[in-house]
Amino acid sequence: MAAGGAALAALVALVAVTAALWRRRRAVRGAGRVCVAVLGDLGRSPRMQYHALSLARHGRGVSLLGYFQTKPHRDVLSSGEIRVVPLSELQCLRVGPKLLQYVVKVIAQTVQLLHTMLRMDPPSYVLLQNPPGLPSIAVAWVACLFWRSKLIIDWHNYGYTIMSLNHGKNHPLVLIAKWYEKLFGRLSDYNLCVTDAMKEDLQVNCNIKAVTLYDRPASYFKETPLELQHQLYMKLAKDYEPFKPQHVTESVSWNAERSAFTERDEKSGDVMKSRGRPALLISSTSWTGYEQYINEGVKLPALVCVITGKGPLKEYYNGLIKKLHFKHIRICTPWLEAEDYPVLLGSADLGVCLHKSSSGLDLPMKVVDMFGCCLPVCAIYFECLHELVKHNENGLIFRDSDELAEQLKMLFLEFPTVESKLHEFRKNLRASKQLSWDESWDQTVLPLLSQTE
Repeated sequence: MAAGGAALAALVALVAVTAALWRRRRAVRGAGRVCVAVLGDLGRSPRMQYHALSLARHGRGVSLLGYFQTKPHRDVLSSGEIRVVPLSELQCLRVGPKLLQYVVKVIAQTVQLLHTMLRMDPPSYVLLQNPPGLPSIAVAWVACLFWRSKLIIDWHNYGYTIMSLNHGKNHPLVLIAKWYEKLFGRLSDYNLCVTDAMKEDLQVNCNIKAVTLYDRPASYFKETPLELQHQLYMKLAKDYEPFKPQHVTESVSWNAERSAFTERDEKSGDVMKSRGRPALLISSTSWTGYEQYINEGVKLPALVCVITGKGPLKEYYNGLIKKLHFKHIRICTPWLEAEDYPVLLGSADLGVCLHKSSSGLDLPMKVVDMFGCCLPVCAIYFECLHELVKHNENGLIFRDSDELAEQLKMLFLEFPTVESKLHEFRKNLRASKQLSWDESWDQTVLPLLSQTE
């Protein structure tokens, strides 16, 4: 507790002293320029990339600030209006109590972030992602005082609820983070959030007025044409066994250009879906129940399950996967280029989402992208999921592994016929007329930037 209090005291003292000194200075607001900031990996912060692209579309100069661990989308990198401001990776203290390590990390990030921001061209606005908000909210507020700029916080979740998953709700560090988040959150000029449930919670529990800006898929998330599907499958088949053809169809010779899912007609050059192809599922979970149904004689297709993403536990789970001995299910964990991910989503038959919100107030971005590709979804239940997934309309909501197994059985029972429930969900997604990200952003965020200029 003492170490946590020391970190907070140091942070507050730095903020107070810096604010007092810099209030006296006259700073020139950068006309129209916006700093879009996240104390995280830029490549894995799609919503902040979308903000940057929307601002650039309206002629705003953008400084996109964050860690450059994963390469952002090529549209961001090629934009003449967006300048990436990378934060250097910090080598954190790895000795002593974990609480002390965290305190040192927060102090180091405070100094680094403040130094980096104040060397930038002064913006009119700072658009900051939260979480992580400690120490970025306080630092951004100080920078805005110096620049005489406006601070906009985009609330994706609460940082303290994420911390509580590891430490418990009543841990002193969690309580300090909760107090900090509410206090400094109120110092913002404008606030965005990702759900109506979060909007209400911010108002009731934090006295913060926010505007809901739902996550929407970028324009490149869409159904993938068959030719592009085939090209991606052939590319992945070079390195990943589940994408290679498992048998030869009667109509195609051994020398034909084939993947596990598609084949090119030798005479016409046209691409077609392979007869008896497996179903392609994007997710990460246990498929034991599905395998059992097939073993019991239920006529279901074989499954290729693709688990996307990366992280420190990837090798651990790859080791567990190798110990599984499924006959009808193949699991693949490919590394994908950023541009290949939407193509894969647009080629899949079903998505499964296991995202559970720490606060119960945010929505899974993966499902948003899947819906952009007209990909039906099975998603695990949490409080505000109904704002995105409409049960039995654009997908299904499950509460445990047994219910998921039953849903997979029902969805793939008539695969790949047009009479299947899966096909019905896809038709509903195609027919839904949702606002695009650009349309939603223009209606919600653009007025905030215009009303004080």
